[in-house]
Amino acid sequence: MAQSLGFPAPPAGLGKRPYPNLLRPMNDGPRKFGYAIVGLGKYAVNQILPAFAECEYAKVTALVSGDINKARRLGKHYGIEESHLYTYDNFDKIAQDPEVDAVYIILPNSLHADFTERSFRAGKHVLCEKPMAVTVEECQRMIAAGKKAGKKLMIGYRCHFDPVTHKAIELARTSIGKPQIITTDNGDNTDPTDPTYQWRLTRSLSGGGALMDLGIYGVNGSRYMLNEDPIEVQATIMPPSDPMFREIDETIVWIMKYRSGAVAHGSASFNVNAMSRFNLQGTDASLRMDPATSYWCNSVSHCTTGDTHTWSTPMFTIPALNQFSAQLDHLAISVANNTPLAATGEEGMQDVRLIQAMYQSAHSGSRPVSTDWGDWRKTI
Repeated sequence: MAQSLGFPAPPAGLGKRPYPNLLRPMNDGPRKFGYAIVGLGKYAVNQILPAFAECEYAKVTALVSGDINKARRLGKHYGIEESHLYTYDNFDKIAQDPEVDAVYIILPNSLHADFTERSFRAGKHVLCEKPMAVTVEECQRMIAAGKKAGKKLMIGYRCHFDPVTHKAIELARTSIGKPQIITTDNGDNTDPTDPTYQWRLTRSLSGGGALMDLGIYGVNGSRYMLNEDPIEVQATIMPPSDPMFREIDETIVWIMKYRSGAVAHGSASFNVNAMSRFNLQGTDASLRMDPATSYWCNSVSHCTTGDTHTWSTPMFTIPALNQFSAQLDHLAISVANNTPLAATGEEGMQDVRLIQAMYQSAHSGSRPVSTDWGDWRKTI
């Protein structure tokens, strides 16, 4: 795909992507809300496609890939006929596919805006992976295209549908007193032989490094845990430890300040042991989420002096897919009932604006940058 769009070819010898092992048969029966999955990488194959088995309202009805043979193999696995398989070149023909109600875009970040606009021109609703795009201007184009088409635009904030995250937000609002300090850390080890990481190391495809890919969990998570947006950000990019990070930020740290007086400390890195951790300290108690934004087994602990209560989800069971299936069903329900989305394009654009402000700070000697832009919700 990258080569066809003019980007350099990835290194030779990259490993093959895994194929899914279904936990239960796919739903069958009455017509459901149909998704076309655009991009058949590791996340689509291992998390999203298997999650359809748990969906009540949504079903995968089409696949789009730069590798038509991969699409055929997966199509056979999921019962999708050849007539519903597309390449990036003939993607626009999806407009004539009555089985497709929405397009789920799971592509490198720099391709989100283009495929979102193409999807809206085809008359489909759009679910687009985060980060929404690589620039604020692209986000604005995506939102405008959806409004012009009269279709919904949802961003893939799966954690918004995670029951442990819901519990953490409830506790943050009711059981810790006034929130004072939140710390978020998200990291992973980069494997240069894994195709999953190739586009992430290329700025023209990713738009940035650890902040765009992993730090967005901390940026968005700080916002929903504190229930407000920062009015100032400050960030520092650490010198890269390996030439493979020459185009992007390997490790970045930041501070976000809030009108309430709360402060957020965050970090993201492509060169640490895999982890996702939030700590929220209040005047009366604290919350500890570790892991905070994993695909499964997230947990939250409510901590006071001498007393800790923990909530978690089991690992490798059907409920562990809940955040994915709930996200897929949410768009279907919103379209059917014409109800508001939980993760709008405006929400996605706010994170991109904050990330760009953090990069601005980092590239200007870590000077503070004002993000006091007013309430973005009033623009919806």
